[in-house]
Amino acid sequence: MNRLKVMVSGANGRMGREVVKMLKKDDDLLYVGGIDPIVSSQQETDDNPIYQRLEEALIAEKPDVIVDFTNPHVVKDNVRTAIELGVSPVVGTTGLTLEDILILDKLAKEHEIGGVIAPNFAIGAVLMMKFAQTAAKYMPNVEIIEYHHDQKLDAPSGTALKTAELIQQVRKELKQGHPNEKETLIGARGGAFSGFRIHSVRLPGLVAHQEVILGDLGQTLTIRHDSIDRESFMPGVNLAIKKVKSLRGIIYGLEHLLN
Repeated sequence: MNRLKVMVSGANGRMGREVVKMLKKDDDLLYVGGIDPIVSSQQETDDNPIYQRLEEALIAEKPDVIVDFTNPHVVKDNVRTAIELGVSPVVGTTGLTLEDILILDKLAKEHEIGGVIAPNFAIGAVLMMKFAQTAAKYMPNVEIIEYHHDQKLDAPSGTALKTAELIQQVRKELKQGHPNEKETLIGARGGAFSGFRIHSVRLPGLVAHQEVILGDLGQTLTIRHDSIDRESFMPGVNLAIKKVKSLRGIIYGLEHLLN
């Protein structure tokens, strides 16, 4: 059986290292190398090479799939390069706008390439988002609080934005709170999205956490998900890698791959 050849962009990052570990345990997948701007002397002699330039790596190793966990500043160019070289991208890096995704989707379809962009690869987080969407039909007063480690570059998180978009699909436009509400400290009420608020917390010791709080007369409902270890994302990444070659265009959100 032919094994899918996979490379990891951001291979030396915290998420990248978890992906490499997962790939090496799966007999159906073949890890053929990584891309990272910083390469240790030990890695230079390892069986699996680490490249500093993405295009060079993809041309040299000819992978079937590239997994990207880099940063918001380079992810769009990385995905574009992969598609143009015929490599299917699986992307966990956040920071891409909906406009970016539409542009990349058009490019992928032109090249007859499939790709997956997911704000969160944890199965539990996907369920949390779907549960929140269902609940918002009946309890439209809602706020989102997301918590991440203090090295995260973007705020709010991609998961929070995806959750907000799902809620927006089922919730009538409603501006919450007192009409004369005034922030005495700018930003205290969080970011505004379609009439409700998103709050971002950044602290050392956190990994990735989110709660959606819904309120109604005499009651509240809290839907919460916690990733306490980056290993929680690996089943979703594995699923996306194995399904991406059967796709055409960009799929946004892991929920589209779940049965």
